[in-house]
Amino acid sequence: MLFNSMAFAIFLPIVFLLYWICPSRYRYIFLLAVSYYFYMSLDIKYVFLLLFTTAVSYLTARSFEKAQSLFSKRIGLLAGILALTGVLFLYKYLGFFFEIINAVTQAFSIPIQTPTVKLMLPVGISFYTFQTLGYLIDVYMGKYPAEKHYGYYSLFVSFFPQLLSGPIGRGELLLPQFKKVRIFDSTKAAYGLKLMAVGYFKKLVVANLLVSSVDSVYDNVNSYIGLVYIIVTLMFSIQIYCDFSGYTDIAVGTAMLFGIELTQNFKSPYFSHSIKEFWSRWHISLSTWFRDYVYIPLGGNRVGKVRHALNLMITFLVSGLWHGAGLTYLVWGFLHGFYQVAESFCLRGRKRCSDSNRKGLPGFLSFVLTFFLVCFAWIFFRANSLADAWRMISLSFFLIGDLSEYLKTAVICLDMTYTHMVYICIPVILLGIYDYASLKTDFIAYISSKKIWVRYPVYILFLLIILLFSEKGVSTEFYYFQF
Repeated sequence: MLFNSMAFAIFLPIVFLLYWICPSRYRYIFLLAVSYYFYMSLDIKYVFLLLFTTAVSYLTARSFEKAQSLFSKRIGLLAGILALTGVLFLYKYLGFFFEIINAVTQAFSIPIQTPTVKLMLPVGISFYTFQTLGYLIDVYMGKYPAEKHYGYYSLFVSFFPQLLSGPIGRGELLLPQFKKVRIFDSTKAAYGLKLMAVGYFKKLVVANLLVSSVDSVYDNVNSYIGLVYIIVTLMFSIQIYCDFSGYTDIAVGTAMLFGIELTQNFKSPYFSHSIKEFWSRWHISLSTWFRDYVYIPLGGNRVGKVRHALNLMITFLVSGLWHGAGLTYLVWGFLHGFYQVAESFCLRGRKRCSDSNRKGLPGFLSFVLTFFLVCFAWIFFRANSLADAWRMISLSFFLIGDLSEYLKTAVICLDMTYTHMVYICIPVILLGIYDYASLKTDFIAYISSKKIWVRYPVYILFLLIILLFSEKGVSTEFYYFQF
């Protein structure tokens, strides 16, 4: 069941009404049941993986309390991590692992042929695996005690708004909320609906307007040349942001309907002035996960320069591998690691600019440079192979000596009229205004605070824009489902 499907449009109001009618002591049972129904509606066989992950992480965390020594506690943690990551490895990385072995054996003429493995990746497995891993490590470190109630813990793992693509939750934030007796808050519910509307605008309007052009070029790079590569890369940078942050807005807004607050996952990332700032605004729940469970345990920045650089590189290489089992994702992770290392050396000993002090040409240049570097890395993230990525990079400026031909070729390749280009630009500009305004204020709360004759025309206009600009006949699946 997708957030942007008719089934979800029927499912959510029914669940919302029944949840608030249900007696408080049974609400967690109701949410647990509908969460499993939600997941099984996609593919019933993968529910067993969710049950396995829940049971293993719950029992492992509980075993820490009974451990007789630190050594046995560590063994328990290691066993739990291996069990959870083993399932993830089987479905996501085993085929890639065999491909690497085949490449090495062929390079050295070793007569070994590994099997070809192609398993369909269960939706959400990367997210709920990382959520349970974080929980295990937190309990092991003594940040909070292991949850004894299996029902509440099962809901923590499977809560349907965040199950498929996050945000990745933390036990200390989510578990207490599931236990709390709630009274319906109309203000919070209304805010959640407005946030969902923003999410649907990002996905149905902006992302879906761009996806067909992006896919046609990136999936057939040999058929194109020149400026079109740059244009579709800019399009993809907006598409992936709107697709994923749109999903997050819908997830967070949906959770608010039930009185649950999820982690904020995006904060206008394309207005960042450094790669470090970008990662403090992009996919926040994942970047903080890697910070807390990979980067800091490696030593963080409390070590020498070389070791610090190595820690950054390892963290981002692992991040690249998390996103996908392929060399393109590793290069993407390597580039972001390299960016961070370069920044740390360039800015060492200097005072970093604060978000509120970004004025004038230097601030604008840092914004442009950061956006350029992020977009350059997106080429590898989206490309189907390193060869495709290299072709796009090496031939992006082909024919630039003849500027009119350079521009005309791009227009022909995109197969768009100027009217259609303007049609695409309008919602993108609206999104830019919204994101820029959100840097300094909660734009939804700001509009909600206005008089009724001001805010309701805005709401109606916004809904009309979603209805008029929504693309029909394009892929409805969210981009991050593949991870």
